[in-house]
Amino acid sequence: MANTTTSGADGFPINTHGTPETTIPGADPRLYNDDLAPLPQNKRTWTGYSIFAMWMSDVHSVGGYTFAASLFLLGLSGWQVLIALLIGISLVNVLMNWVGKPSVVNGIPFPVMARVSMGVMGANLAASIRGIVGITWYGVQTYFASKAVATLALVFFPGAVALRDASFLRLDMLGWACFLFMWFFQLLIFQRGMETIRKFIDFCGPAVYVVMFILMGWILSQAGFAALDLTLGDKVLSGRESFVAMGNATLLVVSYFAALLLNFGDFSRFAKSERQMKVGNFLGLPVNFVLFSIVVVIVTAGSAKVFGAMIMDPVEIVAKIDNKFAVVLGSLTFVVATMGINIVANFVSPAYDIANLFPKHIDFKKGGLIASILAVVVCPWIFVDSPKAITCTVTRHRSNSFPRSSERRRSKRATCPWSRSTNTARAPACGASCANSSGAISRSPSSGSPWPWNAIPM
Repeated sequence: MANTTTSGADGFPINTHGTPETTIPGADPRLYNDDLAPLPQNKRTWTGYSIFAMWMSDVHSVGGYTFAASLFLLGLSGWQVLIALLIGISLVNVLMNWVGKPSVVNGIPFPVMARVSMGVMGANLAASIRGIVGITWYGVQTYFASKAVATLALVFFPGAVALRDASFLRLDMLGWACFLFMWFFQLLIFQRGMETIRKFIDFCGPAVYVVMFILMGWILSQAGFAALDLTLGDKVLSGRESFVAMGNATLLVVSYFAALLLNFGDFSRFAKSERQMKVGNFLGLPVNFVLFSIVVVIVTAGSAKVFGAMIMDPVEIVAKIDNKFAVVLGSLTFVVATMGINIVANFVSPAYDIANLFPKHIDFKKGGLIASILAVVVCPWIFVDSPKAITCTVTRHRSNSFPRSSERRRSKRATCPWSRSTNTARAPACGASCANSSGAISRSPSSGSPWPWNAIPM
């Protein structure tokens, strides 16, 4: 007897066993797999806290720490920097809500959503460029974390320093051992899927915050409350110069989140609702970023009073405390923070991007494995030794991460994300009609509205 199906509340088919199905009738197998398919409501497990923790993982890194501290060195007063921060991060919050909404509504990742406006090949181009940047930084961040692991290894095994006498591809054997350890450890987490990634992210962000507050408390105990100075630089700007600098600071904040402004849908598709996404964005962006920046500037200003020089690397500050436990805690914190931002900014996107190139043969986990292997192939330690090379490469790729006007004009014949047929009417949004070659339009069983990812043959 044939298996009959009915429509669930979220519009997805439900079989006779009561299990939601993501199988899309009429979908081209070359464009579709389960990881790229619209996510059923019962698999959307990310609450507002999970989105909040994701942003904490993205911000709470050494790069985020240095970036936040550098804003207070622009010659602005503390209150001017905070105003610029608040304006910039509020803009990011609004943009993230806009970017994330289509994926919340349809349950699809960024590469699939890009097919609506750029077509299949155009989406592959955009996803590939984004993936290259992510893979490169994935390797770089893994290398940075491996240096913290090397510090830990030398603390407990001083004899390991002998491994530095031999090298391969300009990296010593101790570096190779620590790099491959971090590479494999991250891969174990990634290969367990997005639910395990969510649980890990839920831990990373708050854990780093705890250590940062402990570090701030220690700095204040050593330097006194005189360290509560939100102005780090000695440069004094005029009224007009201050206004320009505030504008630059605002734009810097927006540009810092540029990568995730492109592919936030990879995460928002897992949100239980649009409201949960917005709550998580508000807590993780305006609230979290401003609070983290205040903690950073207090610690950085206090380091000048405690150590005689301003230190903008939290791991270096911890290392100078001259306490074995502090060194271990600082190194572990750096490892956790790096893994957190690697997941958010550098792993999930390339995994989806690679899967989007060959959906029939590559799923999310295989895409993640390929991204991890390529991250080793780029030899990130060599890349890091040439700041000019990495800056030029990443800047060129990011400059091509958005469709040019000519590409937008060509997208008027919008392509159905799941079929190679085109709709002669322009599809301006995720709710646009999507027709197959015979002109039939698929509609949501629950609402009657068109589905952009489906084309059911008539």
